Amino acid sequence: MKLTLGFSPCPNDTFIFDAMVHGRINTEGLEFDFFLGDVEDLNRRAISSGADILKISTHVYALVAGNYLILDSGSALGFGNGPLIVSREKKLPAGKKDLRIAIPGKHTTANLLLSIFRPDITDKPEYLFSDIPGVILRGEADGGLIIHETRFTYRSYGLYKICDLGMMWEDLTGLPVPLGSIVINRRIPYNIALKVNNIIRRSITYALDNYSGSSEFVTSHARETESSVINSHIKLFVNEFTLNLGDQGRRAVSELFRRANEKGALPAVTEKIFLATI
Repeated sequence: MKLTLGFSPCPNDTFIFDAMVHGRINTEGLEFDFFLGDVEDLNRRAISSGADILKISTHVYALVAGNYLILDSGSALGFGNGPLIVSREKKLPAGKKDLRIAIPGKHTTANLLLSIFRPDITDKPEYLFSDIPGVILRGEADGGLIIHETRFTYRSYGLYKICDLGMMWEDLTGLPVPLGSIVINRRIPYNIALKVNNIIRRSITYALDNYSGSSEFVTSHARETESSVINSHIKLFVNEFTLNLGDQGRRAVSELFRRANEKGALPAVTEKIFLATI
């Protein structure tokens, strides 16, 4: 059976999926026709129900819950890895109305956290995440919301951290930041979905045990090819929650949806959202 699989070119995703898409592990008779896309491209694919398996922003899952289930393995969440607001100055302009903050997509979890903690900011032009530092430097925005590799490189552009939305979430809830989720289309039979979940976990374990084995695939797709940036990215975003969401990870996802709904930023999510793996 062949399934379509979409994930981002970010180092944590290419690191996770390398073994399973290149036949380095047992895929239990399943084949994966994979493609890569920017986070917002993948989010749009989910909205159109256009693939079997996708890595998407947890934010957008609330809009596609009727068509997809969240798998237990492969997600991006954790402590100390949330989105940052950065600027050319050490502070955003005091007293300025209609602050303009560049965002990496309206359906990203970064933007949802911004909506939760700074609902007053409504002027949010969208850019590819890697273009945001340049947007700020050109004065096209007062600040920017940065994710992925730019969390590690913004200082090299002479930019300053204004606030850490991930830390704000952690302080508020005591839970990890649920940034991205691996989802599978509900049309896929349950036994196949379980296989996919196990294969992803096996792929992660293989990658961790053979760390350098995925380096060619990871580096060939990374926006920032400096090895220190790539390694920092993987170590931050591939963690115990990536292997297994667990109760704490599931609570974090559910709490994000609950608080966003309270703020009027998302509709209520009433469906069963997690693949039952037990």
